[in-house]
Amino acid sequence: MIRVMLVDDQRLVRAGFASILGDEEDIELVGEAGDGADALELVRSRRPDVVLMDIRMPRMDGLEATERIGRDPKLDGVKVVILTTFDEDDYVYRALRAGASGFLVKDTDPDELIHAIRVVAAGEALISPKVTRRLIAEFAGRVARPEPSSRLGALTERETEVLKLVATGMSNDEIAGALFLSPATAKTHVSRIMSKLAARDRAQLVVTAYEAGLVRPTWTDGQ
Repeated sequence: MIRVMLVDDQRLVRAGFASILGDEEDIELVGEAGDGADALELVRSRRPDVVLMDIRMPRMDGLEATERIGRDPKLDGVKVVILTTFDEDDYVYRALRAGASGFLVKDTDPDELIHAIRVVAAGEALISPKVTRRLIAEFAGRVARPEPSSRLGALTERETEVLKLVATGMSNDEIAGALFLSPATAKTHVSRIMSKLAARDRAQLVVTAYEAGLVRPTWTDGQ
């Protein structure tokens, strides 16, 4: 059972999402909050697997709440998916930087929302149906003068190869195919990389790889 919490300052929005989640046998709604401050208290007491977090809220916004969740070692297993009506590029990058595992705009189809919750809960991939790899790469690449992180020195040559592929958005199966590995071996490499880089999930690996200059966007505006 995937335990989910809703955080949004609009009751009607929460009611709508609650209705969608209520139809799923493998998802349980364990709490609702109207701002980031209340959300933090509930997250600490109820320990959801996934938090659907709005950005613009009174008292404490969703980005700050997400950052605080990410900094708390006791909440290491909690994943945050940012939900917002604001799909401006800057929000996407700031959300990922804050430690979010995914980003969805509120007009996302119900099926996409449910899929996002399941994938994020499993820690399998970055979820952003309306946010392309190009957008993430573009904003991560805007960090001034990216320099290789000293943490990357802890990675083996193979782990560095795997990290580069993770940063392109590849799944474990795709990485396995690209490097002629078994899916289980690819998954093990990703887990070790996350441990060495102290990353909560694959979304943070993507940001780390781009900020460190390990990979750069290669596409053009026409793609």
